[in-house]
Amino acid sequence: MRKIGSYMAIFGILAIVLNFFDRVPTLLMWIYSWGDTAAWAIKIGLVVVGAILFFIGNKAEADTSVKPTDSTES
Repeated sequence: MRKIGSYMAIFGILAIVLNFFDRVPTLLMWIYSWGDTAAWAIKIGLVVVGAILFFIGNKAEADTSVKPTDSTES
């Protein structure tokens, strides 16, 4: 989940930056058919959802780490 989140966030940030240079990624060309406001909402949503997935995946990775157990059973 962490990897997918980082890809989504990077892709959203890249789309925002490239928009200022009039270069839109081919994968996101369809969002401009709904107008600029919807396109901005989708790009910002990509960044926000990607960041959430990244941090949730980071937390889940820390929770699944092997914890030392006490092997001195009586």
